[in-house]
Amino acid sequence: MRIMNRTTNTALCALSLLVSGSIYGDDKALEPIHPPLIETLQVTASAREQSVLESAAAVTVVGNEQLRQRRANVLPEALRGEVGTWFQQTTPGQGTPVLRGLKGSQILNLVDGMRLNNAFFRSAPSQYLALVDSMNVRHLEVVRGPSPTLYGHDAMGGVVNVITPTPSHRRDWELDSKAYLSLNSAERLTLLHAELEAGGPTLALLGGVTLHDTDDRRVGGGQRISPSGYSSRSANGKVIFTPAAGHEFMLGGQFTEQDSTPRVDELIAGYGQLNPSSDEFFFEPNSREFVHGRYQWTPGHGALDNLQVQIARQVIQDDRRTREFGSQLRVLEQNQSTLDGLKIQAEIIPYEDTFLTLGVESYQDTILSARQGLWLDTDESEVRSPRFPDGASMDSYALFMHGQTSLAEKWILGAGMRYSRFTIQAPASQNGGFLLEPSDLTGNLSVGYEVHQGLRFSANAGRGFRPPNIYDLGTLGPRPGNRFNVANTDLQPESVLTLDAGVKYSAGAWELELYAWQSRYRDQISSEATGEFTPEGRIVVRSENLNEVNLHGLESGFRYYGASGYSLYGTLNWTRGQEYSSDGLSQPADRIPPLNGKLGVDLPLGDTLEADVWMIFAGHQDRLSSRDASDPRINPLGTSGWGSANLSLRWLARENLVLGFRLENLVDKNYREHGYGVSAAGLNVTLSVSAGY
Repeated sequence: MRIMNRTTNTALCALSLLVSGSIYGDDKALEPIHPPLIETLQVTASAREQSVLESAAAVTVVGNEQLRQRRANVLPEALRGEVGTWFQQTTPGQGTPVLRGLKGSQILNLVDGMRLNNAFFRSAPSQYLALVDSMNVRHLEVVRGPSPTLYGHDAMGGVVNVITPTPSHRRDWELDSKAYLSLNSAERLTLLHAELEAGGPTLALLGGVTLHDTDDRRVGGGQRISPSGYSSRSANGKVIFTPAAGHEFMLGGQFTEQDSTPRVDELIAGYGQLNPSSDEFFFEPNSREFVHGRYQWTPGHGALDNLQVQIARQVIQDDRRTREFGSQLRVLEQNQSTLDGLKIQAEIIPYEDTFLTLGVESYQDTILSARQGLWLDTDESEVRSPRFPDGASMDSYALFMHGQTSLAEKWILGAGMRYSRFTIQAPASQNGGFLLEPSDLTGNLSVGYEVHQGLRFSANAGRGFRPPNIYDLGTLGPRPGNRFNVANTDLQPESVLTLDAGVKYSAGAWELELYAWQSRYRDQISSEATGEFTPEGRIVVRSENLNEVNLHGLESGFRYYGASGYSLYGTLNWTRGQEYSSDGLSQPADRIPPLNGKLGVDLPLGDTLEADVWMIFAGHQDRLSSRDASDPRINPLGTSGWGSANLSLRWLARENLVLGFRLENLVDKNYREHGYGVSAAGLNVTLSVSAGY
């Protein structure tokens, strides 16, 4: 199993050392897996700490204990079954969130408030959020619906903000350490994470490493899908320096690499295929490096509440090894994005119950791309056209303002505007070159009303904006679904207008949330067949501003706290989309999730033992677009509905030592979720140990 035995031995040795150093003491109660649904604090929706109940925006928060209990192989999988979210996975090791029917570059991904989206993000599902270490996350915050004022372009379906852990100051210097080991059966997973934290009066440090190794996935019924295994390694560090009251400096770094991840849907024949599209298709390697610095000044008096200056550099490497089915030509690719960002933001509180956020933001993204061919039968090599225009760049500049105030005793009004300008270009030597300079003015408006204590009504309107990026304009090469993309440098920006209204309730034993929403998505950039075929038989496509898409849906969740300490919880999401072309024809929008949700019960079994029993489910989806029906990942007759029953136990064996046991897909059901390139894992047994001192 490749490096699994080596990794497992290392994990066991490290864990045994740590457990042996654990301190015996009085047992302490476990922290609840599920924090309050409504009262959770978040910062993404308004750029300031605010409870979900107080925010007019539709917000989903996945807390630290939830993340640790779920132990998602890739980070976006942690959103599975949450209010208003859907998780799509083409191949293990990758995955992407879907919000309000949109995905890929139509969703803005942030890490600690800085952009992860780069210029070669595609509007289809992409793998890049999976390059954030799932073990280096304090919590996830999702704003459902456009958030163009604070975060700009790509925030059309919503924003996913990954908040990473921050070390804390102590009165006297202290050192803490933690380790986590997890093993499972369905993918023969070995996951090891270890971290150290040290803190004193003015300086605090945090560092961690994660090793992750899986074998081929076992699906329901016992079959293993080969190849589908992958390995990754990650490291992170963060330093907080507070030289004086009100002044804080932060410097952090993150690194993740997946050495060789197979693209399962290309290597195994899908629906409507007699043979797979490729003999070789490996992301080899994919990696992400991220360095982030921040200075924050909190005066403590006057109207200025705080001022932040942030700088960041992210480098994403997307290298590939591919070979068409039956071909002797192996193709090697090297694709790199270097994204530099600067963000200056001030929060002003001129009056009580009123705040104003002002900011300026700039990002510069440079793309390097190369491709070579190697003929296996003759051992001859050749230089081939790169996937993206080599040396292309996408620069953006923005000014934004967002505020909130109390109009009356129970009314809250929020509004904001943002001006964005872009320079998107490629050298003349690359696909003829291009230069685009789009700009736009976008904004949000929100209103909230406290019906009575614990019950709030809110409504939001927002206009999102996405200029064509380098992927849209200049991509050349194979795509999923037996397609081959050619460049189109005449694209125009796309936009979306979304309206939503909802209620949030938190009082007594109940927490409830219900939102209805509708979006009008214009000038959608989508792939269209040109009517031509490559010599290998792939359908030639190119991106076009094709159609208008109308989307609407419902998002809901609840939690009930029983008198004996248990809690019932559930979510239900429904999305519907229709696409309209210029010739008056219409069809269902593509990749729309089916009706889906989750239902479960959290059972404390004393102070040191806790059980969680839940089911995730989805309905039948047979409303398919023409692109869906021709996609080998999707059954042209529709995706069948499914349900998966699951159980987990956590036991606080002694202070600082938690043992976990988890059973997923209890009946070993063989099913595929809508839009997936691989079937779900079958019966999966997971054992975990978490220790520290």
